[in-house]
Amino acid sequence: MKIKKILNGTLLIGLSIWLGCSFSPPKEMRMVSRMPRINPDYVNVVIPPNIAPLNFKVQEPGLLYRVIIRGPVEPSIQIQSRSPRIQIPFKKWKKFLQGNKGNSYQIEIALKDTSGQWIQFSPIVNQIALDSIDSYLAYRRLGPLYSYWKKMGIYQRSLENFHESPILLNRLTQNNCMNCHHFWKNTSDRWLLHLRRGPGTAMLLMIDNKAYKIDTRTAWNKAPVAYPAWHPSGNLVAFSLNRLLLFFHNVGEPRDVLDRASDLVVYDIPTNTLTTTIQIASPDRMENWPAWSPDGKYLYFSSAPKIETYEDTTQREHPFAYHKIQYDLMRIPYDEKTKTWGKLELVLSASKMGGSINQPRISPDGRFVLFTLSTYSNFPIYLSSADLYLLDLATNQVRKLESNSGFTDTFHAWSSNGKWIVFSSKRMDHVFARPHFAHIDENGMASKAFVLPQKNPEYYNACLETFNVPEFVREPVHISVKQLAKTAYKKAIPVTLDPQWMPGKEKEEKPILNPQPQ
Repeated sequence: MKIKKILNGTLLIGLSIWLGCSFSPPKEMRMVSRMPRINPDYVNVVIPPNIAPLNFKVQEPGLLYRVIIRGPVEPSIQIQSRSPRIQIPFKKWKKFLQGNKGNSYQIEIALKDTSGQWIQFSPIVNQIALDSIDSYLAYRRLGPLYSYWKKMGIYQRSLENFHESPILLNRLTQNNCMNCHHFWKNTSDRWLLHLRRGPGTAMLLMIDNKAYKIDTRTAWNKAPVAYPAWHPSGNLVAFSLNRLLLFFHNVGEPRDVLDRASDLVVYDIPTNTLTTTIQIASPDRMENWPAWSPDGKYLYFSSAPKIETYEDTTQREHPFAYHKIQYDLMRIPYDEKTKTWGKLELVLSASKMGGSINQPRISPDGRFVLFTLSTYSNFPIYLSSADLYLLDLATNQVRKLESNSGFTDTFHAWSSNGKWIVFSSKRMDHVFARPHFAHIDENGMASKAFVLPQKNPEYYNACLETFNVPEFVREPVHISVKQLAKTAYKKAIPVTLDPQWMPGKEKEEKPILNPQPQ
């Protein structure tokens, strides 16, 4: 083991030499009036002052590489490497970021080509924001195939360094499905995730480092809840109930999802009660993707006419005109003290947007609604048309976000200070979803997105897993993997259906398939 560590250390020293103030450029340098190509694309981006080093690979052929990361506040970071893989010294990077907060910095790259000529490229210019990002990111990792998800886990990753650790692995729970992890106010004090099959379909609810197994099925909803949204009080969680059908196309992305029926419910934690109202569980509508306003006075959600509206009897294989299903953005007032609902309000119509509105997430200050717009469906992760849009509730102006790529941008979340967003994007290879970040200024303008940095800049080239549902967390999850797995095997606590809710019909037994968002 010691020999291996020594050899690895020697290899790193041989590849990269960290230089101090003695760094001096070659006497003769040919200037090139373009920026060098680097991967990942850390070019013209805004980054947090507490982010891990943005290591990259220079995608220009050369025998020797020299990199200077320079800001208005010295010292600069200087690197010489025989490898195009540039790994930035951690301590120097941290000091550099703190010293240059709020300023732009540039990356100057020069290389020696095969003829011995030194080439200097135009500098790459980035910006270091004054606004910090939440320290951790939680996400699910799984394979890209719909039928191969037996190996998956919920993980947490420090954004300030490269440390990743599992929150729960499904090899400990009979290789079942686990999903819908969600954190109250971006903290690990209260959070939840869902288990499907395995030791029992249920919700794992964590409160103050204690884990509870809750069965959210009742005589009315025989299928478990999904798509959670914490109320700011921490005492309520809104969920959707869905009947999802996975189907396939012959051309392009083969996978697609049809939601055949959906309603919203609210789980009251102190009373262990599940309740709803006809306004968010209407037999004439499909309600989905709940999200509370930061003051807790409104529940936002997506809503479309019932599935029978789109019935097409001329089609045998797909009897519903799935490509015509588009969701409006709705909201309804709620009074937590009296537990009463107000009147439904249309916030933004699908007809006005020319597409389907899903996954609304309200900024912590309550001003903006960030949502996904796709040509159709409530399940945009399989649609290349999925883009992020921002609605300004103060002006009612809506626009396409500047951080989009044209290759599926969705499953987004806000940082606790409202200055950063994270979302899943397939822009790198059009197959695997990777977490990307963008800065949001006071006017709601977004910076160019950048991918989650990794220690090895070629990490994503070899990673055959998708990163699903990224969620910001201000501190790490402290409850152990062992304790969560142990709770998964306990007998679940059944919820009580609100006796004041008198449903006119029972929900369907369960979804046909359990599609995995990727």
